[in-house]
Amino acid sequence: MYDFAILWDWIAFVVRWLHVITAMAWIGASFFFIALDLGLRKAPHAPEGVFGEEWQVHGGGFYHIQKYLVAPENMPEHLIWHKWQSYITWVSGAALLMIVYWAGAELFLIDPAKADLSVFMAILISAGSLTIGWIAYDFLCKSKLGESPTLLMVLLFVILVVMAWGYNGVFTGRAALLHLGAFTATIMTANVFFIIMPNQRIVVADLKAGRTPDAKYGKIAKLRSTHNNYLTLPVIFLMLSNHYPLAFGTQYSWIIASLIFLTGVTIRHYFNTLHSTGKGPHWTWAVTVVLMIIIAWLSTANIWDQDYDVSEAQPLSAHQEMLVASAGYEEVENIVLGRCSMCHGREPSWDGIRWAPKGVFLETRYDIARAAREIYLHAGVSHAMPPANITELPEEDRAKIVKWYRNAGTVDVVQASN
Repeated sequence: MYDFAILWDWIAFVVRWLHVITAMAWIGASFFFIALDLGLRKAPHAPEGVFGEEWQVHGGGFYHIQKYLVAPENMPEHLIWHKWQSYITWVSGAALLMIVYWAGAELFLIDPAKADLSVFMAILISAGSLTIGWIAYDFLCKSKLGESPTLLMVLLFVILVVMAWGYNGVFTGRAALLHLGAFTATIMTANVFFIIMPNQRIVVADLKAGRTPDAKYGKIAKLRSTHNNYLTLPVIFLMLSNHYPLAFGTQYSWIIASLIFLTGVTIRHYFNTLHSTGKGPHWTWAVTVVLMIIIAWLSTANIWDQDYDVSEAQPLSAHQEMLVASAGYEEVENIVLGRCSMCHGREPSWDGIRWAPKGVFLETRYDIARAAREIYLHAGVSHAMPPANITELPEEDRAKIVKWYRNAGTVDVVQASN
């Protein structure tokens, strides 16, 4: 019979694949149009209403692109809307958040050392924060602050810093950074869905009805598009951060995330200026390097979740108790301690390993029960761990891990993921 835990992991893999594909399409389109917009040149004989034009060569052909600041005189028969890249990126990202962090809340989302949350409460905070974030941001944009783009950006940065600190106070380090990325990406996609697309539909409807479109709709959409432009690079970093414990595994991870937003501004400012003037300000790279050095220094701070005694004394959930009480657990614990903990320890003893890979510790009963599904998948049914079987984990020990986990009755979707 096909194991549900394996099927669940493949579902996560496919959704992650979709998420990366659509994100590439969305980010690629965003970068292209920002560069195109900033590179427009005035044309002496351009049609009425054309703000600028640009010639490009690609794939053996030439492209002549013109931009109407408000709208063309007549509605074109063929019009391409750039929206689905953004929508599907968010939908697939939300699905991945549910599959990995909500279904696996006890391992990936909840940190008992920071906040004693039930799975329901953790999920409620996760979902609610994304919704409230968009509402607050949208309110600020529609207020008089919308007329001061620079001040609005500064205030947005302050909000992101506060959210980074807040997430880090209740969730695991990796979940905190992931949620900050989801918080930002929700704002970006909501900008497209609730503001940019509706405004463009109003302009198209005016053209079809023979009315002169109001330029204010384009101005509003441009403000939101500019925000999306500067937020893109930090979101990518935050989405990748769960692979790097140095980014999420320290008590200053919220400061690291905040500084990453500043690097996104400096890098995008360089390229935006380059596309607009033909020469980018090189000081932005110096600032970026300094920020990254500070980030690297902050990453060496003491790691949260590293107290062995706290983990040893941590009470087990009902599901974890079932795993520990299941036949074969004692053997599995000895296998994990003998073949895995030298790398997945709070003070790794394996030469060259200074931090536990992905911040996963495997030293106590709580550690092992919490990561049971990952042990089963990575060291039981597959040979992903140990890497290259460097600790020489024999096949009979892998079989013991598989037998223990399957005999524990972990067939329920939530249980299999916690």
